[in-house]
Amino acid sequence: MVHDKMVHDLALQRSKYKHLTDDEWRWFLQQVEGRERTADKLPAFAAMEDWWYPVRLSCEQCSSEITARYKAELVESQKSKVESRFVDLTGGYGVDAFFLSEAFAHTDYVEQDAELCRIAEHNFKQPTQTLLKGKEIRVHCCTAEEFLSSLSGEVGGGYDLIFLDPARRDSHGGKVFRLEDCTPNVTELLPTLLAHLSPEGRILLKLSPMIDLTQAVRELSAFSIKWSVYVVAVKNEVKEVLLLSHQPSVISHQTITAIDLEKKEQVFVFTREEESNSEAVQQCNGLTSISVSGLYLYEPNAAILKAGAYKLVAQRFGLQKLDANTHLYVSDTLVLDFPGRAWKINQILNGKISEKMVHGQMVNVLCRNYPLTPDQLKKKLHLRDGGTGFVIGCRVAGKPTLFFAERV
Repeated sequence: MVHDKMVHDLALQRSKYKHLTDDEWRWFLQQVEGRERTADKLPAFAAMEDWWYPVRLSCEQCSSEITARYKAELVESQKSKVESRFVDLTGGYGVDAFFLSEAFAHTDYVEQDAELCRIAEHNFKQPTQTLLKGKEIRVHCCTAEEFLSSLSGEVGGGYDLIFLDPARRDSHGGKVFRLEDCTPNVTELLPTLLAHLSPEGRILLKLSPMIDLTQAVRELSAFSIKWSVYVVAVKNEVKEVLLLSHQPSVISHQTITAIDLEKKEQVFVFTREEESNSEAVQQCNGLTSISVSGLYLYEPNAAILKAGAYKLVAQRFGLQKLDANTHLYVSDTLVLDFPGRAWKINQILNGKISEKMVHGQMVNVLCRNYPLTPDQLKKKLHLRDGGTGFVIGCRVAGKPTLFFAERV
């Protein structure tokens, strides 16, 4: 990548900066790399003259500005509370704390890494930083558990929002996804979190895109808590899974919102009951009895697929599902507002003769619930990447099927 080459080339010029100590030189390179790596991800920070950047891993793992601002939108009703209080118990680089704090009068940032705290302390007090409009973010260098223990007996009515983004790495640096394997363990910490909420306070959790949603909600639904789920994607890639708590009297059903922040108008909101109770979608029993040419093929966006609205999305948009385990759908007329990608099917490649029509062509290859991977299919048909056409492999009523299609 461009920024990697730039930092590498700069690192070779150490002799030009003899006035810097080794520690100062490493810090200088870290700042250059941090800004280059996050300029697109965090444009508000890149625009600030004296904003500090942490090490590469913290820059890679932090929220983007677009997802942090979305979290702030979810809790912006707190602005009406004059003495509202917010705490980020897993502060990290401070991106979420920075943007969420706009909705609250008082903010506490908690982080156990001393270097991240030092950077946050500097960044939160920048005179050129106008987004917080003079609000103070108090920095606490300790674990979430230690901070909560220090609050015992404190007067103030509790927090209106407690935010956690549990670390998803084990002691060996490997990735983990289950709640009990993350740090802190939210399921164990939940009673303590509830004890430090205001009467109308809420908990906001940022979880791994790989999390098992059904299992996570089940584990966290103790103590009469209901959770709204938000599956957040950017450019068709799931970035975050958010859980926002509510008192049982506030919502009767737990809603799931699937949204791609690049196309907010395509938000898909549903309940697990709606998905379970939706009518069985008539699946295609092969495509020989219908005219394939001119049919439209659809794939829901990544947020909807992660959220699990497999039957409901077909029902709401009047589509036919190709197979119980193939999350692709067809219709004979184009659905213009479908939240995902759409293609027009030109032909079924159902034999060696029809497969020869695309042999050696430059096309895009997709495989969904198909016996071969895209690379294997490309090798079999001698396909090259590129062009405007698509070869799409999937199962239709249990039968492996290939479509030749074009985007619409």
